[in-house]
Amino acid sequence: MKVFLKQDVKNLGKAGTIVNVSDGYARNFLFARGLAVEADKNAQSQAKNKESAEAYRREQELAAAKELAAKIAGVKVSIKASAGADGKLYGSVTAAHIADALKEQTKIEVDKRKIVLDAPIRTFGTSVLDVKLTSGVVAKLTVSVTE
Repeated sequence: MKVFLKQDVKNLGKAGTIVNVSDGYARNFLFARGLAVEADKNAQSQAKNKESAEAYRREQELAAAKELAAKIAGVKVSIKASAGADGKLYGSVTAAHIADALKEQTKIEVDKRKIVLDAPIRTFGTSVLDVKLTSGVVAKLTVSVTE
Protein backbone atom coordinates (compact mmCIF):
# COMPACT_ATOMS: atom_id res chain seq x y z
CA MET A 1 0.00 0.00 0.00
CA LYS A 2 1.30 3.47 -0.84
CA VAL A 3 1.12 6.01 1.97
CA PHE A 4 1.93 9.72 2.21
CA LEU A 5 4.02 10.46 5.33
CA LYS A 6 2.82 13.43 7.38
CA GLN A 7 5.82 13.21 9.74
CA ASP A 8 9.32 11.72 9.65
CA VAL A 9 9.25 8.00 10.44
CA LYS A 10 12.50 6.35 11.50
CA ASN A 11 13.76 3.74 9.01
CA LEU A 12 10.94 4.58 6.61
CA GLY A 13 11.16 8.12 5.24
CA LYS A 14 10.85 11.84 5.71
CA ALA A 15 7.66 13.87 5.94
CA GLY A 16 6.08 14.65 2.59
CA THR A 17 7.29 11.54 0.81
CA ILE A 18 5.28 8.64 -0.58
CA VAL A 19 6.47 5.18 0.46
CA ASN A 20 5.27 1.65 -0.11
CA VAL A 21 4.48 -0.32 3.10
CA SER A 22 2.50 -3.42 4.01
CA ASP A 23 -1.24 -3.01 4.62
CA GLY A 24 -1.08 -4.06 8.26
CA TYR A 25 1.77 -1.69 9.11
CA ALA A 26 -0.10 1.17 7.47
CA ARG A 27 -3.43 0.49 9.23
CA ASN A 28 -2.15 -0.58 12.64
CA PHE A 29 0.80 1.77 13.11
CA LEU A 30 0.99 4.68 10.66
CA PHE A 31 -2.70 5.55 10.34
CA ALA A 32 -3.43 4.89 14.02
CA ARG A 33 -0.73 7.33 15.17
CA GLY A 34 -1.54 9.93 12.52
CA LEU A 35 1.88 9.59 10.90
CA ALA A 36 0.56 8.94 7.39
CA VAL A 37 -2.48 8.96 5.12
CA GLU A 38 -3.31 6.81 2.13
CA ALA A 39 -1.58 8.10 -1.00
CA ASP A 40 -4.43 9.24 -3.23
CA LYS A 41 -4.21 11.70 -6.12
CA ASN A 42 -4.33 14.68 -3.74
CA ALA A 43 -1.51 13.34 -1.56
CA GLN A 44 0.62 12.57 -4.62
CA SER A 45 0.20 16.08 -6.02
CA GLN A 46 0.98 17.50 -2.57
CA ALA A 47 4.18 15.42 -2.44
CA LYS A 48 5.15 16.60 -5.93
CA ASN A 49 4.54 20.24 -4.95
CA LYS A 50 6.61 19.88 -1.81
CA GLU A 51 9.43 18.26 -3.79
CA SER A 52 9.46 21.07 -6.35
CA ALA A 53 9.39 23.71 -3.60
CA GLU A 54 12.38 22.03 -1.94
CA ALA A 55 14.27 21.94 -5.25
CA TYR A 56 13.55 25.66 -5.76
CA ARG A 57 14.77 26.46 -2.23
CA ARG A 58 18.01 24.51 -2.81
CA GLU A 59 18.51 26.31 -6.14
CA GLN A 60 18.06 29.72 -4.48
CA GLU A 61 20.43 28.75 -1.67
CA LEU A 62 23.07 27.66 -4.18
CA ALA A 63 22.73 30.91 -6.14
CA ALA A 64 23.11 32.95 -2.94
CA ALA A 65 26.19 30.92 -1.95
CA LYS A 66 27.80 31.47 -5.37
CA GLU A 67 27.13 35.21 -5.11
CA LEU A 68 28.71 35.32 -1.64
CA ALA A 69 31.69 33.29 -2.92
CA ALA A 70 32.23 35.88 -5.67
CA LYS A 71 32.23 38.66 -3.05
CA ILE A 72 34.71 36.81 -0.82
CA ALA A 73 37.06 35.84 -3.67
CA GLY A 74 38.85 39.20 -3.95
CA VAL A 75 38.84 40.09 -0.26
CA LYS A 76 41.95 40.41 1.87
CA VAL A 77 41.38 40.55 5.62
CA SER A 78 44.08 41.92 7.88
CA ILE A 79 44.23 41.04 11.55
CA LYS A 80 46.49 42.75 14.05
CA ALA A 81 48.02 40.59 16.77
CA SER A 82 50.67 41.09 19.41
CA ALA A 83 53.75 38.92 19.73
CA GLY A 84 56.67 38.29 22.01
CA ALA A 85 60.32 39.05 21.39
CA ASP A 86 60.82 35.83 19.41
CA GLY A 87 58.06 36.71 16.93
CA LYS A 88 55.52 34.13 18.15
CA LEU A 89 51.97 35.32 18.65
CA TYR A 90 50.43 35.57 22.07
CA GLY A 91 47.58 33.11 21.61
CA SER A 92 46.46 32.42 18.06
CA VAL A 93 44.15 33.63 15.31
CA THR A 94 41.09 31.40 15.11
CA ALA A 95 38.19 31.10 12.70
CA ALA A 96 36.08 33.26 15.04
CA HIS A 97 38.66 36.07 14.84
CA ILE A 98 38.71 35.81 11.05
CA ALA A 99 34.89 35.85 10.80
CA ASP A 100 34.71 38.92 13.06
CA ALA A 101 37.41 40.75 11.07
CA LEU A 102 35.67 39.89 7.79
CA LYS A 103 32.38 41.28 9.08
CA GLU A 104 34.05 44.40 10.49
CA GLN A 105 36.19 45.22 7.45
CA THR A 106 33.94 44.23 4.54
CA LYS A 107 30.41 43.88 6.01
CA ILE A 108 30.31 40.30 4.70
CA GLU A 109 28.93 37.98 7.36
CA VAL A 110 30.15 34.38 7.35
CA ASP A 111 29.65 31.77 10.05
CA LYS A 112 32.92 30.84 11.75
CA ARG A 113 32.19 27.13 11.21
CA LYS A 114 32.33 27.64 7.44
CA ILE A 115 35.95 28.86 7.56
CA VAL A 116 38.22 25.86 7.01
CA LEU A 117 41.25 26.21 9.26
CA ASP A 118 43.48 23.16 9.77
CA ALA A 119 45.06 24.68 12.87
CA PRO A 120 44.87 28.14 14.42
CA ILE A 121 47.29 30.63 12.89
CA ARG A 122 50.22 31.20 15.28
CA THR A 123 52.65 33.17 13.12
CA PHE A 124 52.72 36.46 11.21
CA GLY A 125 52.19 36.40 7.46
CA THR A 126 49.59 35.79 4.82
CA SER A 127 47.44 32.69 4.52
CA VAL A 128 44.89 31.65 1.92
CA LEU A 129 41.95 29.85 3.53
CA ASP A 130 38.92 28.05 2.16
CA VAL A 131 35.43 29.18 3.12
CA LYS A 132 33.02 26.30 2.50
CA LEU A 133 29.65 27.99 1.96
CA THR A 134 27.61 24.95 0.85
CA SER A 135 28.43 21.61 -0.67
CA GLY A 136 30.29 22.34 -3.88
CA VAL A 137 30.76 26.09 -3.29
CA VAL A 138 34.13 27.03 -1.81
CA ALA A 139 35.61 30.53 -1.76
CA LYS A 140 39.24 31.50 -1.18
CA LEU A 141 39.90 34.12 1.50
CA THR A 142 43.26 35.82 2.04
CA VAL A 143 44.13 36.53 5.67
CA SER A 144 47.07 38.70 6.63
CA VAL A 145 48.29 38.64 10.24
CA THR A 146 50.35 41.72 11.14
CA GLU A 147 51.90 43.11 14.29
